[in-house]
Amino acid sequence: MEKSINTTRYLEVMGNYPTGVTVVTTLDDQKTPLGLTVNSFTSLSLDPLLVLWSIDKKVSSYSVFTKTKQFAINVLASDQGDLCSLFARKNTDRFNQCEWHLSKLNLPILSGSAGVLQCKTYKTIEAGDHTMLIGEVIDILNENKKPLLYHQRKMGEIPESFYQ
Repeated sequence: MEKSINTTRYLEVMGNYPTGVTVVTTLDDQKTPLGLTVNSFTSLSLDPLLVLWSIDKKVSSYSVFTKTKQFAINVLASDQGDLCSLFARKNTDRFNQCEWHLSKLNLPILSGSAGVLQCKTYKTIEAGDHTMLIGEVIDILNENKKPLLYHQRKMGEIPESFYQ
């Protein structure tokens, strides 16, 4: 099969796979907050507590995230679709357009998130056109809100019928 056919089919299948939505945040060397929308996030290990996410090597903040010693995974709540879009946009001052604060661990935390996992960088692994970042969870904030879901380029909450 041709590569373009495989890529197209791959994107179709992956686009049909529903995911939660996160915004990963950190500070750069000048203490400027950085963040980006990420749905390539998953739990990895319980002992130790590890999570994994990946970043495209072409992203402008790539070098900051792959060199940082810590980052926060902000799990977006169902009413935070605007933050998903904001942190997915290029060339915008994202943090001046939303409510956030620095945690006790000196990480940018987005107000209203369903939950936040604050992590120290455990390991990075290059893989194709992305790099996987593995974080060891060192602090957890849980608001017990419904999460934001992403499916076929649409965002929304888990339908009530799902729980019946």
